[in-house]
Amino acid sequence: MARPGFATRLYQGEANLNIVGRRKMWFTIAAALVAIAIGSFAINRFHLGIEFAGGSEFSVPAQVDGKTFEQSEIQQAVETAVHGVDPEAQVNAAQQVGDGTDANYKIRTSELSATEMAEAKTALAEDLGIEVTAISDQQVSSAWGGAVIDKAMLGLVIFLVLVSAYLVVRFEWRMAVAALTSLLFDLIFTAGVYSLVQFELTPYTVIGFLTILGYSLYDVVVVFDKVQENTRGITASNTRTYAEATNLAVNQTLMRSLNTGLVALLPVGGVLFIGAGLLGAGTLKDLGLVLFVGMGVGVISSILFAAPVLSWLKDRDPKIKAHNARVLARRAQQSNDVARGERSRSAGATEGDEVSVLAGTSTPRPGARTTQKRGGANRPGTKRR
Repeated sequence: MARPGFATRLYQGEANLNIVGRRKMWFTIAAALVAIAIGSFAINRFHLGIEFAGGSEFSVPAQVDGKTFEQSEIQQAVETAVHGVDPEAQVNAAQQVGDGTDANYKIRTSELSATEMAEAKTALAEDLGIEVTAISDQQVSSAWGGAVIDKAMLGLVIFLVLVSAYLVVRFEWRMAVAALTSLLFDLIFTAGVYSLVQFELTPYTVIGFLTILGYSLYDVVVVFDKVQENTRGITASNTRTYAEATNLAVNQTLMRSLNTGLVALLPVGGVLFIGAGLLGAGTLKDLGLVLFVGMGVGVISSILFAAPVLSWLKDRDPKIKAHNARVLARRAQQSNDVARGERSRSAGATEGDEVSVLAGTSTPRPGARTTQKRGGANRPGTKRR
């Protein structure tokens, strides 16, 4: 019967990929990525949005004196007016607030002086053909962004405390440490991507960071649940080491993790590449990138990083260390027994060959007739003719 293909074995959890056994390689790759991310933090830093760096805001009604304005029209008019007074100024994407006749478009820009704001406001009103009084403006303080960061950090701390308590109760403290280490790697890597590509850091980005926490831990919990099932009572047998049982669990849950991650990434990818790339929705870009990168690396790290970290921690447990030693000693003994058996069979086969050779050259049995060569001595009782 033909052996199933790799895809079939992968789907059935029988691919037997040596993932945990190559943990040194995964640790090296993870350390390199973290070093690159930290280096980007120090060199490139982050491209802070107006909410964090401070700036100015213009508010334009969607309908004025019977005139209705599209979002793209307002966006273009504000960019022209602001760049007319400060060519280096940053202009964010317009955001609609409210519906119908009460709708307004809010556009935030880099910080402008009072004179520059007045000049830009006048130019904007002339471009749109409306009264200057119909447009409102205000200064945006960076303190608001700082408050968002403070609340986000508080939420992160509370989340980590609750999750750690759950993992310790549901599994054990080593699994909690491995899961949080994987989560920390996901956050650092995602932040490093943001720093490298210089996407704008906005409150939507912070929301995305908080969202990926749950996705990252979901895959880790799925893998660890299977690890716990495979390693329950493992010290009572001498068939597998803890690392091998963990690797088996990773292989058994590999397709589930990949399928779940793919299903989650498809809509997020649509938001990022279609909504932000094709439609030009800047807000979707801020949220889509952090979700796409964070969820993708979360799936990968749960397979290639979290499980190896857990195996590394468990191998330092005295009970697991003694169990691993027994398993390896038993395998060494079995290998020696097999080698001795093969040597014995080889020696037996050699002796049999020697006996066969000797048997072929032995003396005839008593009473056996002997053959004579033609032209030899005459038989007794015969006369020469």
